Amino acid sequence: MGKLRLFAVLCFILFLFAPLYASGTAEEKPADSHPPPLISEKPAEKTEPVITKTGVEIKPAAAEPGIVPYKSNPVAVKAVEKSTALFTERIRERFAMWLSRSGKYLELMKEILKNKNVPEDIVFLSLIESGFNPYAYSVARAVGPWQFISATAKRYGLVIDWWRDERRDPVKSTEAAANYLSDLYGMFGSWNLAMAAYNAGEGRIMKALKRSKSDDYWPLLNTRHIKSETKNYVPRFIAATNIASNPEEFGFMNIEYHQPLNYDEVMVQGPIDLEIAAKCADTTIEVIKELNPELRRWCTPPGMPVYMLRIPSGTKEIFQKNLAEIPENERFTVAAYTVKKGNTIKKIAKRAGVPVKALFALNSMDSLKPLRYGTEINLPPKEKFQLDRDDRYDNRKASYKKSRSIKTKKSKNKKMLVTALNKKKTVVND
Repeated sequence: MGKLRLFAVLCFILFLFAPLYASGTAEEKPADSHPPPLISEKPAEKTEPVITKTGVEIKPAAAEPGIVPYKSNPVAVKAVEKSTALFTERIRERFAMWLSRSGKYLELMKEILKNKNVPEDIVFLSLIESGFNPYAYSVARAVGPWQFISATAKRYGLVIDWWRDERRDPVKSTEAAANYLSDLYGMFGSWNLAMAAYNAGEGRIMKALKRSKSDDYWPLLNTRHIKSETKNYVPRFIAATNIASNPEEFGFMNIEYHQPLNYDEVMVQGPIDLEIAAKCADTTIEVIKELNPELRRWCTPPGMPVYMLRIPSGTKEIFQKNLAEIPENERFTVAAYTVKKGNTIKKIAKRAGVPVKALFALNSMDSLKPLRYGTEINLPPKEKFQLDRDDRYDNRKASYKKSRSIKTKKSKNKKMLVTALNKKKTVVND
């Protein structure tokens, strides 16, 4: 009887607490029992830095490019396959050369992108833009590994003048590209659209999205709202990234990658010939130019009291020792020109083939001043000064303008002559 009573009490207790136990187990299911979240076409929005109790700032992880789910989009898959065929078949040798050259700049650029909170894979935009070539030059006069046009480059702090073009510098141009792409991502909320805007301009992409009533890149491929170049741009980036990340899978065997860029930096006082810098670092002028691709002339910019010059790694001490033994007046080469009657800075600059501002820098002048007969001014040395691509373009442009001006003037004079003759003929007939 006692056993039956005890059993009844136990049953009553289980009856009372069973619902509570059941609800508790439902709430305590482990998080990994839920299905994984789907990857959206757009990366998550940027978040503010989180401050932990220890006071250490933890920056949010860089958002991955919004290209991850492209394989679920037939239009995207077809476009990427087309670009992959281009790189692995039609321009296979050229692409292999680009991959080889990437070894010199890849890690340097990735580190800059990482520090700017931009996905590291964005580095492969430079692969399709220029093949990692600092001296790349397009028909639209876009320059450098990231192919900046001058207006955008200057907007992002790159210096472009007669002495240097920072679009060609792998460090400075990558920093500018990272800032620009980051701004575009903030504008569009998608790395695909950010890259498309990098190619076509933000205004054009905004207009295309508005006209197509879309907020994604891929639907734009079936419209006329963007050019073919922009339609191919992101697919080529994806294809290039896939190949560069695993070249053997695409048949690129035994790629001989260039050695990573490695250098020391020295601050030089006043202008110095690159030839002198090479001798001080016990290297060649070609190596100095390769390490300092932003420099357009035979020397560091004369208008700068100090300049940070790159020299081969491990040569800083010997460079400084050798430079200290060279008198300042022997470090920088110029040609002397004696001012003649009727000479002006503008006339001399035109004859020498240099801008007026370059003569200002060479002669420590800040404005146009009358030149005294018999005085000497500095000009670029003929044996060291060479026209570069931009110089030749500017000369052709100036020549074309002059030719058009002469033709317009002749045409105007001809019309005036014909009008005068017609008036005279009318008077005679009257």
